[in-house]
Amino acid sequence: MTRGEILWCPSDERRERSRLAGYLGWLGVERGLGFAPDHEGYLAAWRWSVEDLEGFWGSVWEYFGLRSVTPVGRVLVERVMPGARWFPGVRLNYAEHALGAEPVGPALVARSQARGPVELSMGELREQVARCRAGLRRLGVGRGDRVAAYVPNVPEAVVAFLATASLGAVWSSCAPEFGTRSVVDRLRQIEPVVLVAVDGDVYGDKRVDRRGEVAAVRAELPSLRAVVTVPYLDPDARHPGSVRWDELLGDSADGSFECEMVPFDHPLYVLYSSGTTGLPKPIVHGHGGILLEHYKVLALHNDLGPGDRFFWFSTTGWMMWNYLVSGLLVGATPVLFDGDPGHPGLGALWEMAGEVGITFFGTSAPFLLACRKAGVVPSKVADLSGLRGVGSTGAPLPAEGFRWVYEAVGADLLLSSISGGTDVCTAFVGGCPVVPVRAGEISCRYLGAKVEAFDDAGRPVVGDQGELVITEPMPSMPVGFWGDDDGSRYRAAYFERHPGVWTHGDWITIQPDGASVITGRSDATLNRGGVRMGTAELYAVVEALPEVADSLVIHLEDPEGGPGRLILFVTPTPGIELDDQLRRRITTALRTELSPRHVPDEIRAVPGVPRTLSGKKLEVPVKRILTGTPPDLAASRGSLTNPEILDAYV
Repeated sequence: MTRGEILWCPSDERRERSRLAGYLGWLGVERGLGFAPDHEGYLAAWRWSVEDLEGFWGSVWEYFGLRSVTPVGRVLVERVMPGARWFPGVRLNYAEHALGAEPVGPALVARSQARGPVELSMGELREQVARCRAGLRRLGVGRGDRVAAYVPNVPEAVVAFLATASLGAVWSSCAPEFGTRSVVDRLRQIEPVVLVAVDGDVYGDKRVDRRGEVAAVRAELPSLRAVVTVPYLDPDARHPGSVRWDELLGDSADGSFECEMVPFDHPLYVLYSSGTTGLPKPIVHGHGGILLEHYKVLALHNDLGPGDRFFWFSTTGWMMWNYLVSGLLVGATPVLFDGDPGHPGLGALWEMAGEVGITFFGTSAPFLLACRKAGVVPSKVADLSGLRGVGSTGAPLPAEGFRWVYEAVGADLLLSSISGGTDVCTAFVGGCPVVPVRAGEISCRYLGAKVEAFDDAGRPVVGDQGELVITEPMPSMPVGFWGDDDGSRYRAAYFERHPGVWTHGDWITIQPDGASVITGRSDATLNRGGVRMGTAELYAVVEALPEVADSLVIHLEDPEGGPGRLILFVTPTPGIELDDQLRRRITTALRTELSPRHVPDEIRAVPGVPRTLSGKKLEVPVKRILTGTPPDLAASRGSLTNPEILDAYV
């Protein structure tokens, strides 16, 4: 495949000042390992990190000063998947580490379309967590109990999460925009004892009362012993029979703040798969695995530390919220935002970035592409002189999205297009402060993540598209699925196709220098005349046309072995109609820029493309609808940003 042009190379000064360079230098002094802080040195360090797993992860523990109240012995026993055991005998707590850092400036910064700005110092954050911890204890919450939340991305969510973790209890959150059935489908599986819930939320200029949804959720959760009201729309709000947030925190912390020390793999939080085609999988993450992984990725790959202001647009129902909060671990200041990122215009978040002084701005690929299509030039609407990094996830970012960032946002930025998932609460592949950025390419495989591409025979390939697999265990792989006592559901999710190897479900092409391109889900492949292609490649061509706002492609196989039908759905930009002339433009672009075999048989207009709350397109559920499955059986509407759009595909 043709490589994208190099858009950014770190200067010598930037490479030498990076936190990755500090770590590599430490390895030289403490371990006698000579890895230079450049591209070749990084490749050598990556190979070492996936071959000597105990040496690498043990070095992460030591370099970042992780703390255990018991001696640290073996790093890894039983180097198998699933079933790897990390740091046996260790006892630690995530919250102790998160609250133990000393940021430069505030510990948290929050902006909301419903409230005024909020900043908390580390002392204030610790005090609120201690008071919340005491309040949860008064409600009977103890080690292993589940605390659920139905709250937006506000400081109370961070405080309640850290208080829960400090008790050795288990956190799980859903965003208020989730439909009632989606919330119940998730939370009922884990039987929470406490529900923390707002009275409503704000999205742009819309104020949405959520008291009815909270009442419906409570009625479906017989395990609840208490409900905590977080007033958001109405300062006097109280759910019937509940404890208000100010009452939960009380007047004092009831003594000094302590953390329950738990085993390395003790559950920290439960995240959920998208649940678009069935009951969401409740994915359990442990204290130790998340600590190790997030120290590594946030400091060494995102280059974050004290003095940084770290933002990633997310709701509390997406793993990127958990990732954002972990900025506390490395001394960065997480910046929380609650509301509509497009209100009053697509420049709003960029303006906030300038006002707050954000140094790392994380968002989704669809948001960046929407800004590009709308002609937004962030560097002209805000002072982004302090911005050093931009992160993109949720979907592959095409080459034109990369170019737009460097042209419209800033020329000297680490653009980190990342891919991973809720399954590991991190990324497998992404950016690196000592590695160049090429248009349309993910710069490297992350340290400690042995990412490979498997062909149909299960053999690793380089330079050709294959199935994305992980061939060595990672500490942040799930502890398991909640309620899956024999592990059968967990094994079926990741290890059925290639026993002993994690199969992630994406197509990836890995280059000899470690860069990669992800071209879509492997269960939504376009296979025409033996030419296999990922959907992301087609979207990059179609959505580059100014007349197309969004698109979705579905390949319907022929049961008799014929070429099948390729149907392209497009949402025209406002004021544009899908006529024969636009169809010809789309067809010509696909034929010349992609492949004659992947010219669609039909092009249809739709009012929108169904997306999950994290921005992913619903290719497989739409394919099921097109083959006769009723929409409500093909997808869970409550997990979508635009559930009504499904009916357009019947």
